[in-house]
Amino acid sequence: MSFSLRFKRSCSLLVKKGFYENMNSKISTLIKRKKPGDRVRFILVWAAGIVTIAVLLYLVAFIMLKGIPHIKPSLFALTYTPENQSLFPALVTTVLMVGVTLAIAVPLGVFTAIYLVEYASRGSRLVSVIRTTTETLAGIPSIVYGLFGYIFFCGWLGWGKSILAGCFTLAIMVLPLIIRTTEESLKSIPDAYREGSFGLGAGRLRTVFRVILPSATPGIFAGVILAVGRIIGETAALLYTIGSVIQLPKNLFSQGRTLALHVYNLATEGLYNDQAYATAVVLLVVVFGINLLASRVEKKFIDKLK
Repeated sequence: MSFSLRFKRSCSLLVKKGFYENMNSKISTLIKRKKPGDRVRFILVWAAGIVTIAVLLYLVAFIMLKGIPHIKPSLFALTYTPENQSLFPALVTTVLMVGVTLAIAVPLGVFTAIYLVEYASRGSRLVSVIRTTTETLAGIPSIVYGLFGYIFFCGWLGWGKSILAGCFTLAIMVLPLIIRTTEESLKSIPDAYREGSFGLGAGRLRTVFRVILPSATPGIFAGVILAVGRIIGETAALLYTIGSVIQLPKNLFSQGRTLALHVYNLATEGLYNDQAYATAVVLLVVVFGINLLASRVEKKFIDKLK
């Protein structure tokens, strides 16, 4: 029997009798206290949800109707020419940038969140400064990140406009998102889990990696999926860091163009609007496929831990 399974069985009574009973009693109390404005708030919540879903469906349907009729085999040619406007080099560059960026940002973000929640003193000034800085970075426009990447990675480090410079720039952009989502996931784990693990003789490091992190996996994967969406859809920061050359990447120091940049360039040129809509359809499919793959990986990972 694994350590995590023995731990969960040992502290399940503590969690059930303490945390869940307390939460159930609070929820039951709130349900019984009906106020005159509850029906209005209920209608507003449902209306907001319906409007959001309707707008999303309209955008997806609009792009599909505009782009699907113009999807042709020539769009997936190995090389781009003015005759075929191939998106295949941009597709390869996009997948490569997602993989490299996540390889940089996810370990840094997760380990930073672990330090803030599990190791740093709660309420310390250092933790407050890090959290304030993280929230500030999350609100900076992407064009500012692009200028920083152009000056630091492309200029000062001498990488030039390259995929590597773009990946590091995007990693800095999504790092606050991964840190905050991971931190909130770790903070949502009841302290009874930690106390039960310590009571069984496990150290802090083993508790974090065998008990806390597996329990916080859904929240961490949610942050990673959000980061993937931002990486794929980013354009402003990449204009300054990877250029707009449409070619298959030879290495990480090659220039390139992502699918989002490809759509932007085709639309701004004004000559290939139909191809821009077709590329947008492929971009939606890629985003959906990556999210589906991440969900499958998350499910298998959780099933393996049970």
